[in-house]
Amino acid sequence: MSQAAKKATKKVAKKATKKVAEKTVKPVQAAPRSSAPHAADRHELIRVHGARENNLKDVGIEIPKRRLTVFTGVSGSGKSSLVFDTIAAESQRLINETYSAFVQGFMPTLARPDVDVLDGLTTAIIVDQQRMGADPRSTVGTVTDANAMLRILFSRLGKPHIGPPGAFAFNVPSVRASGAITVERGAQKTVKATFSRTGGMCPRCEGRGTVTDLDLAQLYDDSRSLSDGAITVPGYKAGGWNHRLYSESGFYDADKPIRKYSKKELHDFLHHEPVRMKIAGINMTYEGLVPRIRKSMLAKDKEAMQPHVREFVERAVTYTTCPECDGTRLAEGAKSSKIKRITIADACAMQISDLAEWVRGLEEPSVAPLLAKLLHTLDSFVEIGLGYLSLDRPSGTLSGGEAQRVKMIRHLGSSLTDVTYVFDEPTTGLHPHDIQRMNELLLRLRDKGNTVLVVEHKPEVIAIADHVVDLGPGAGQAGGTVCFEGTVEGLRASGTVTGRHLDDRAALKKTVRRPTGRLPVRGATTHNLRRVDVDIPLGVLTVVTGVAGSGKSSLVHGSIPPGTEVVSVDQSAIRGSRRSNPATYTGLLEPVRKAFAKANGVKPALFSANSEGACPTCNGAGVVYTDLAMMAGVATVCEECEGKRYQASVLEYRLGGRDISEVLAMPVTEAEEFFGTGEARTPAAHRILERLADVGLGYLSLGQPLTTLSGGERQRLRLATHMAEKGGVYVLDEPTAGLHLADVQHLLGLLDRLVDSGKSVIVVEHHQAVMAHADWIIDLGPGAGHDGGRIVFEGTPADLVAARSTLTGEHLAEYVGS
Repeated sequence: MSQAAKKATKKVAKKATKKVAEKTVKPVQAAPRSSAPHAADRHELIRVHGARENNLKDVGIEIPKRRLTVFTGVSGSGKSSLVFDTIAAESQRLINETYSAFVQGFMPTLARPDVDVLDGLTTAIIVDQQRMGADPRSTVGTVTDANAMLRILFSRLGKPHIGPPGAFAFNVPSVRASGAITVERGAQKTVKATFSRTGGMCPRCEGRGTVTDLDLAQLYDDSRSLSDGAITVPGYKAGGWNHRLYSESGFYDADKPIRKYSKKELHDFLHHEPVRMKIAGINMTYEGLVPRIRKSMLAKDKEAMQPHVREFVERAVTYTTCPECDGTRLAEGAKSSKIKRITIADACAMQISDLAEWVRGLEEPSVAPLLAKLLHTLDSFVEIGLGYLSLDRPSGTLSGGEAQRVKMIRHLGSSLTDVTYVFDEPTTGLHPHDIQRMNELLLRLRDKGNTVLVVEHKPEVIAIADHVVDLGPGAGQAGGTVCFEGTVEGLRASGTVTGRHLDDRAALKKTVRRPTGRLPVRGATTHNLRRVDVDIPLGVLTVVTGVAGSGKSSLVHGSIPPGTEVVSVDQSAIRGSRRSNPATYTGLLEPVRKAFAKANGVKPALFSANSEGACPTCNGAGVVYTDLAMMAGVATVCEECEGKRYQASVLEYRLGGRDISEVLAMPVTEAEEFFGTGEARTPAAHRILERLADVGLGYLSLGQPLTTLSGGERQRLRLATHMAEKGGVYVLDEPTAGLHLADVQHLLGLLDRLVDSGKSVIVVEHHQAVMAHADWIIDLGPGAGHDGGRIVFEGTPADLVAARSTLTGEHLAEYVGS
């Protein structure tokens, strides 16, 4: 490091030290901790200097340990880059290095973050919003160990006794027993239950709870012959090897319509067992179309499929509840054993708050420690606001906020101290009524002697911080610097974007739009809905709200009448690799490639980094990846193309004076102007860029990898893409997730533009600013799970505030100052 750099680092460190040392905390709500330790005691600080991960610009900061520090700033300002990609990532990397090289070979490799100084770290436990695995055998019970404890409980107390805990496990294969459990009464023997000697997995559905079937009408057109292209499965085009295997097999007449096949011919076509044969001199294995499709398509990960294949699978496959286990995933033996007339399947299907009460009523000294541990886990669900879930709920169906709170369960009772807990917007998906409870949990982790780092936008969470770090001032390249660090009161007076908007309050609309029609929902019973009848107004902005688990998503996503043209923008993950970027995801690259091709008289494929124009050295990735076995792989900028991803000859072609790599490096706002006028004018590209700017992504560069985008950025990118779709009804699921206080007003303007353009907008949302801006509110509740599922209010925001008849009404009234 140069002398100038050393001096600059010292200056930053001295400044940070002074701020931390002078810190005084005014009690806010839950009385934050007293002054942070003096920075001179380095053991009491996490020191970060010269952090350059993603858009961070040599960030230098010192974070007090055993305090609650909240990181805030506009979306894309660098919060996640500092907290997750620098501090937490380095902590995890250092822990992995303590294992032997042999063990490290089986662990994910982690690269060292781009930072000069990073010390004072403690073990980091990341509690993020990454969705849990979508495997149907992964449930709320399995990911929290509640299922494991229940299996032990039933193996000890269940009557009849059927074996060890594995006999109750739906993810352990079962073996049919030749015998049965019997009860002897004198000379009589009464058979009580057949059982599984090893595991409790249902043999029919293999522990999934559902069985798949193929809709034969999607596989072939029975009015046509094989020669006439009857098979409609992707990859079975007439003339191809897959098609020839069937048309030349000799089991049936390839020129006869399939509907005229005999029973044997139809069986041979659909279900014939595998057999070797020669087709045009090539050895091939013939088997019926149904088992062949199951092996070649249904056994694969849907996310890895080509889009047209994935669409076919979603169209052709039907999922039905397993008729043998009735959806419980368990073999008969596991369902026969009971405790107080309750089977383990019954226990897992209970609402967790009810299950906790059932466990509380079990008094058995022989398993007292197990009951205490199980009860603590179940009570933690209730405490964290997830008492409405059941243990058999597939983990892949949880929202991002629910998944994060489920991950918190195992940490609430931990005896570990001096750990660094890292949270990513823990209030996502929480009603204002539930945020106070989340705050109490964060403070409890801190009070046990842990360092708690929280990335958050909600002012209710910022208010309880001991220390605040505000990044910005803008997003992307306009961010990446520390604008403020200190107390909450200091933030309010700081003049930063966050400080200015911290006390923002939206006002109720003076006039509301009148509906142009109604969308009737009758007798809705999806999940916990209780035969709900409601008319959703059309042509206005409707907000559906209520506490978490009250039935909002069930109403909006599961009960809208079929045939309604709905554009749904939910929180599902964006598909894409590290080669994917906003230009490829939105379809922008297609008109851009065509514009370059037309201007230069060449093929469009030259301007794709995944096709003919790709740099041959890095294959269009822009970087060369070197695998170093158990050590972190190294990505170096490609020397051939200097990271531009294209061949040198391709970069000689220009449009409006720019080559394709320069265009992909443009931020959206610059590209919008570039493609809107002059020689480069491309209306198709300009329309897409306008939508990206409308959702507040004007700072993103067109070629920025999707893997570097924050959660809020990804959701708004999805919204921009869906805005191009035709449909009269737009359904948005918590669009304020990941949005900074300053960006909420921008979102409200976007929602207004959608409605004013003739769309009907239905928003599932907890943010009071969105509620206040609505034309109509549908409030569900009054509680969660079986305590919810009812409409507790319908009307305008003003009427809701005036009535104060629901939890939502009380919090909205407090928010608008009524």
